[in-house]
Amino acid sequence: MEEYLKEFKKREAEAREIRRKCADWNFIEKQPEPIKTALKILIETGDLWYAAKIAGVPLGKLNEIRRKAKIPLVVI
Repeated sequence: MEEYLKEFKKREAEAREIRRKCADWNFIEKQPEPIKTALKILIETGDLWYAAKIAGVPLGKLNEIRRKAKIPLVVI
């Protein structure tokens, strides 16, 4: 169980790093609040649903913005 948890944390960190490197930070910084914060949360957590709730926008709308921000969906 401990080995599984260690592997999961490693993959989660790798996914976060991929999202950080691929993201268009200029685009993200130009977004109004709370969209900007939601995109940053998405980069850190990978949780599109949670980020949409934070922003108060429909999931589909935030997904469109995510694509424009070049934030990949990384499956771990």
